[in-house]
Amino acid sequence: SSLRVTWQKRCVYMFALAAAASAAAPLESVDGAAFFEPFSSDWESRWLVSKDADFQGTWIHEAYTEPEGTPGDKGLMVGNEAKKHAVSHLFKEPIDPKGTGLVVQYELHMKKDLKCGGAYLKLLTASEELDHDGFKAETPYTIMFGPDKCGGTNKVHFILRHKSPATGEWEEKHLKKAPTPLLAVGETHLYTAIVGADNTVTLLIDNEEKVKASLLESDDFTPPVNPPKEIDDPDDKKPDDWVDTAKIDDPEASKPDDWDEDAPMMIEDPKAEKPESWLDDAPLQVPDPEAEPPDDWDEEEDGEWEAPIVDNPDCKEFGCGEWKAPQIRNPDYKGKWTAPKVDNPEYKGVWKPKQIANPGYFSDEQPHAMAPIGGIGIELWTMQDGALFDNILISTDPAPAKVAAEAFAARSEAEKAAKKAKQEAAEAERKAKEEERKAKEAKEEEEAKEKAKAEAEEAKENPEKDEI
Repeated sequence: SSLRVTWQKRCVYMFALAAAASAAAPLESVDGAAFFEPFSSDWESRWLVSKDADFQGTWIHEAYTEPEGTPGDKGLMVGNEAKKHAVSHLFKEPIDPKGTGLVVQYELHMKKDLKCGGAYLKLLTASEELDHDGFKAETPYTIMFGPDKCGGTNKVHFILRHKSPATGEWEEKHLKKAPTPLLAVGETHLYTAIVGADNTVTLLIDNEEKVKASLLESDDFTPPVNPPKEIDDPDDKKPDDWVDTAKIDDPEASKPDDWDEDAPMMIEDPKAEKPESWLDDAPLQVPDPEAEPPDDWDEEEDGEWEAPIVDNPDCKEFGCGEWKAPQIRNPDYKGKWTAPKVDNPEYKGVWKPKQIANPGYFSDEQPHAMAPIGGIGIELWTMQDGALFDNILISTDPAPAKVAAEAFAARSEAEKAAKKAKQEAAEAERKAKEEERKAKEAKEEEEAKEKAKAEAEEAKENPEKDEI
């Protein structure tokens, strides 16, 4: 039967799926990584949910949308809508990117549609004051990386928190050309940020390069990592007699004598003539000639019936009412006269304040040597739950990240196979049920015909029965 075919197809899908899933086993560790978190069952022994009173959101150890594609694999999921969530892990020893660079990589799976919220990581700045219990938005970080979506914002943040060697002040440096995140429900995507020892920053999504920038280029980050040598003098003011109007009305120009400012822009077409078929006295609207009173209309109870008013069909065909010539543009129209513009002889140019030496100037030639990282945190305020984090990796060597990325690619294919198998099995089952329904209806129709035929033959053989 069609149902048996459906189950046969499902078995084939599941067999292929099992083969794909076996080749995509969850990672437990990655050799060479400074930090790797697969969120195994004992994750709570390594991570601490913030005890800050503002962070009431819960974290759930949750399976993926298609667990058949990632058997036994779970991640850490945002558990509540419209609440602040914060969880962190502190390293035994700080990670120092100086001379090597840094790679941060993680997988993000959306179980619900993210409309307003973040799904990013924070690499926390190492210090003796780093508060594990009280991790919150104000906790100092070195890098913030990952998707953020709300209103007009929909991008993958990369923010470096940089310390000025001149003033000692910290400032956030935002990557300008941030890529658009992939946040489809039921899909897992890999986010990678690579800070090279050559001071480049490369962002990848699913192993595909999206942005490459430089910490040394002033056009790549806002504000730039290295400030300008000179700045506008804040005390310099534009002189009162400075003329910055480049063009003025020609003082020698005058309005021509034949210039009529009062002439209308539009006039009636002098060449237009009223059509001979035009109906001057015909009304614009008439009772609907095709309308009839309802069958249940009672004039004694409902009053005299009146047809609804409709546009006069004759007006549409011939035109009716008072005829007016159509409007055309007035060939004599010139509008209000204004003097032509000429160069201003007093013009001095666009005024700019003079430049002075920037008291906050510095030149950091190795900004990749960022503040050492003492831990990692996920601190979010999101209107939707369902963002699932997994396989977080931090390394000073790109090689471990590539190993994790290859494992992600295999699991991603298994996840897609699981989704496709489920959809195809559901479609096959739907078609089978539809065929069963049609077969049942056809059978019932045939039985009804046979019954009617039998009754007709019986009535023909026993006419006396019908008379009784």
